[in-house]
Amino acid sequence: MLENKQAKIEEIMNLWIEYQQNRKVEVREKLIEYYLSLVKLVASRIAISLPQYVDKDDLISNGFFGLLDAIEKYDPMRGIKFETYAVVRIRGSMLDAIRAQDWVPTSIRQKAKQYEQTVSKLENQLGRAATDSEIADALSISLNELYVLLNQLNASTIMPLDEFIKSEKSSAHLTNPSEQIEIEEVKQALAKTIDKLPEKERLVVSLYYYEGLTLKEISLILKLSEARISQLHTKSIFRLRGALSRIKSSFI
Repeated sequence: MLENKQAKIEEIMNLWIEYQQNRKVEVREKLIEYYLSLVKLVASRIAISLPQYVDKDDLISNGFFGLLDAIEKYDPMRGIKFETYAVVRIRGSMLDAIRAQDWVPTSIRQKAKQYEQTVSKLENQLGRAATDSEIADALSISLNELYVLLNQLNASTIMPLDEFIKSEKSSAHLTNPSEQIEIEEVKQALAKTIDKLPEKERLVVSLYYYEGLTLKEISLILKLSEARISQLHTKSIFRLRGALSRIKSSFI
């Protein structure tokens, strides 16, 4: 089995060498075929947080263009794994399409903005992560109404943290030293903020964004319902978005 895997790796390496030399369409087609699973993987992860009426096949179609772009622009000499480079391009194509559709209703955007501002202000006052009860009180709603609100806001949390963590503007791609330093400082500050999240929220963020698990898989690990995991994800993202805004403003 290891021999087969090694043979496949060597085959792909040879394809890359050949494609870099001659740019033949048939070689590109073989690369596309091999890496198409990346597009499907990214689409599956993004689709989890989207409304049901957003077609996964549409995400795959848009992601395919990102894969093509990655294959055309990838430079093996930079020392970056193709998968790492391609996922950024694939995700970017999908998120661009989502923005173009603008499927998040205005009412949800307004609620999201109010929630984020309220939680950010509250946690600044408390100097710690606010509890559900404290957030509900600050919003003048009941706990049940808070959980309903979190379910509504879930669709608005798909991009911000995901875009930053997997950002194309990583230090590996930047040429301006000051930008490299700034991005690394922001990443370090964000990592510290994640460490300060309530335990379950921190676990959800770590397992979802860094380990690549789905919300359903996380629900099985934490022995909570998928709906509850979704709520924890939404809360953590709004906490981090507020923190990220404060972190970035310190560089202005």
